[in-house]
Amino acid sequence: MSSDPTSALDLNQFRATFFDECAEVLPDLDSRLSTLDANAADSENLNAIFRAVHSIKAGAAAFNFRSLVTFAHGFEALLDRLRDDRMELSADVASVCLRAGDVLAALVDAAQMDTAIPEGFGADVLAEVEGLMNSDVGRASFPEATAAATDDGEMRIWRITFTPHRELFRHANEPLLIIRELKRLGELDVCCDRCELPDLERLDPEESYLGFSFRLRTKASRAAIDEVFEFVDQDCDLVVEVEPAETPRETKVPPRALSESLPAAGRDGSERKAKSPSFVRVDLARVDRLINMVGELVITQAMLTQQLSEHGTNMRDQRVQGADELAAHIRELQECVMAIRMQPARTVFARMGRLVRDLSHKLGKKVRLVTSGDETEVDKTIVEELVDPITHMIRNAIDHGIEMPELRLAAGKPEEAVIHLSATQRAGNILITIADDGAGIDTEKVLAKAISKGIVRDDAKLSEEEIHELIFAPGFSTAEKVTEVSGRGVGMDVVRRNIASIGGRIHTNSVQGQGSSFTLVIPLTLAVLDGMHVAVREEKYIIPLASIVETVRPDRRQIRSVAGGDVIFIRGEYIRLIHLHRLFNVAGEGEDSHPSLVVVVETENGTKAGLVVDELIGQQQFVFKNLNENADPVPGIAGATILGNGRVALILNLEDICSIASASLDRYPKSEREHGADMPDQMPAFPRASASIEPVLQAQG
Repeated sequence: MSSDPTSALDLNQFRATFFDECAEVLPDLDSRLSTLDANAADSENLNAIFRAVHSIKAGAAAFNFRSLVTFAHGFEALLDRLRDDRMELSADVASVCLRAGDVLAALVDAAQMDTAIPEGFGADVLAEVEGLMNSDVGRASFPEATAAATDDGEMRIWRITFTPHRELFRHANEPLLIIRELKRLGELDVCCDRCELPDLERLDPEESYLGFSFRLRTKASRAAIDEVFEFVDQDCDLVVEVEPAETPRETKVPPRALSESLPAAGRDGSERKAKSPSFVRVDLARVDRLINMVGELVITQAMLTQQLSEHGTNMRDQRVQGADELAAHIRELQECVMAIRMQPARTVFARMGRLVRDLSHKLGKKVRLVTSGDETEVDKTIVEELVDPITHMIRNAIDHGIEMPELRLAAGKPEEAVIHLSATQRAGNILITIADDGAGIDTEKVLAKAISKGIVRDDAKLSEEEIHELIFAPGFSTAEKVTEVSGRGVGMDVVRRNIASIGGRIHTNSVQGQGSSFTLVIPLTLAVLDGMHVAVREEKYIIPLASIVETVRPDRRQIRSVAGGDVIFIRGEYIRLIHLHRLFNVAGEGEDSHPSLVVVVETENGTKAGLVVDELIGQQQFVFKNLNENADPVPGIAGATILGNGRVALILNLEDICSIASASLDRYPKSEREHGADMPDQMPAFPRASASIEPVLQAQG
């Protein structure tokens, strides 16, 4: 008999769904296990851990992953005792739970990869679990709770009405598994309600149509029955009640009578859907394609607006109004599509608790991780690129930054160090900060090591900030010896390169003896941005809108010339002026003596600058095109976009521009700047970029 390929395909889809859910559950499980504290038992945390293990066990049972089911069942039993206060959460118990979580994750990986599991794998941990459960210590403290939670020995008959919602299968649940679990509790009679079952041509194989009524004769408690339905309680209507004593056992409820007695909400598909949100898993490549298409819509809409403008169409013209409505709808569509890709930062942060716990224990240090901003949303593509850099920076903080407990006490610090991991949104960027209260960066030691490795000359005169930057040099390490944790000189340079690959930057701040902080500044999304379209001579540039403070037309009294450049006096402060036509070596006619239009911008670190431009063309959305894969990086340029007329405009990297402008000023001593010594008229000019970039963008489409 030939197998049904469609059934095999469906099974593979369900398997894939199971492993996708495991990939979501396991990091959170690991994070929660890492926070188990014998001194502050958290019932909510224990319940969440239990549900995660139970969910994995239920899914594994559906696909007959026996080793995984067996181990998860033992682990689940221990967790059940902990959450019911039938066992004390000691440090030893927390440690065993942590190791059990590791084994569970390894068994899931083996099942997913179809690799053979070594004989006896995880048996030692399972033996520890069983030993804890069988020990007198675990049970002696809670005799009353134990008696209350166990079966009382009285046989009861339970009537259970179970009406799944239509979305039950889509959430990887299966009524047959529930029936099997109930059968393990005692004698079970099952009646099936088929009144919602549609004709064959209208049947959707991914929807649940059947309702069930169970008559269960068991000594099990109500809690044990509720546990069977624990993971479908949001996907069903459920009634559990004890059968009255006078009800004859022989009475059988006819299927039709049963269907009439079911709750109305259980038969109404629309009411079901209103109670439980439905989810659809979509391949990320499809979402990426959708985002790209929205980007093309933005470009097309810009072209339409440009053509209407060139034809001098009256603003009251219906075509202009239609174009404005189209722009509004496209913006709303873009926001909705981008929201699909966003994930909370906790998907990364959740993995770090275990790292801090294990590494600090290994190095003999006491370190506590504190997180904030976990709900800050980040593009999924960026989330995946953040795991390795953050992991390495936390390892560095524990290994190099945090002192040994006795040294901290001698310095008047608490014995336990703290690492703060936070995320926040600002000016169209995500800011992720890793801060510690350790020893800080020893600038003398860093400089000496850099000189010994030939990274800088021995007569170099570097500022504190420049010395801090040396830790990102390839091959740099201050470790005295090579260990499993550090000393090989492979690390911070890779961190910077990985962050730069997603358009990000790293800001370093350190005070010796007090601690260090590293802030990753990363674009909120890499797809579409709001910007101000400006003209500089014949070239067009885009300034990210979130960084613009204001635009001004200064009079001559506001401009001051100092050594190294010009400044503008606005609202009680002097702001450095940056002439973009000089910076990018843009040819063409224009007034050079007095700026006619200045765009004041502010970077993430609070630096302000005034960008001198010739014209403000307008504000609109732009599709971000990354140039790193197809062209050499250009200082001061973050990317490019295609305008409505088909021309290319460069998107400015304000951090680069401001830092280079500051560097050109800082090359001269403060005394010379104050006394107006002769300085070059312009900063080092960047090559004209748009001519070489345009063919690359056209090739990208």
